[in-house]
Amino acid sequence: MATRAQIIATVGPISGTRSALDVLVRKQMDVVRLNFSWGTYDEHRAYIENTRAAAESAGRKIPIIQDLSGPRMQGEHGHSFDPGATPVAGVLTEKDLNDLEFGISQKVDYVALSYVGQASDIEVLRQKIRELGGSAKIIAKIERPEALAALDGIIGASDAIMIARGDLGQNIPVEQVPFVERDIILKCKAARKPVITATQMMFSMTENPYPTRAEVTDVAYAIVLGSDAVMLSEETARGKHPFETVEMMDRIIAEAEKHVFDFEINQL
Repeated sequence: MATRAQIIATVGPISGTRSALDVLVRKQMDVVRLNFSWGTYDEHRAYIENTRAAAESAGRKIPIIQDLSGPRMQGEHGHSFDPGATPVAGVLTEKDLNDLEFGISQKVDYVALSYVGQASDIEVLRQKIRELGGSAKIIAKIERPEALAALDGIIGASDAIMIARGDLGQNIPVEQVPFVERDIILKCKAARKPVITATQMMFSMTENPYPTRAEVTDVAYAIVLGSDAVMLSEETARGKHPFETVEMMDRIIAEAEKHVFDFEINQL
């Protein structure tokens, strides 16, 4: 069904084949995300080729996001910002620069910058994209308190914002995340910049064919607040039910969008 808000699906081993992408495109996936914390260039090249073939077959345009790793370290509870890392340009690491060169050669549509701390990080990346002859737009991932403190400038410098709630919830008190999410969305709407809400939106569906009631509410809350897109990560990259997850998310968005006007009126 046609919805205003878009679904971003992370493509990985479970979903990167041509046949799987054909189904995901039919299930209303709108954008593909490639997570460059994992995988080889050959794997990502295949995902890109299969995405474009599936999109062309369906007569649709499916933009591709290259999500750079940034200065991260692997910990007991997943990855997090590495304060001991020494980036070579802004927050870009040597790996990021190599990955970026590959992504621009593949003509990705967007580059997502991890662990943004200030607006100048965006400008450094934009200059690197230009130097490589690319025109990809930049998504700033909001994951650190430093980014919250510099949020207005980051929004102004970026083409879009991603509320990366996984890392954000490790760096601020987790009970504050829903309200920070709200505030970021409202600032992005005021600035007319697209905003993506991400991380663990339908996480239980990596194993189960149905979401929890809390997950349904989470996705609906993001939509009524004004998210332009909601993102799936492990659910579609490695989960057992990628097709059902996208289909369910589409249903939740469609229902939530019926109530957006009522929600906005009630906030006046």
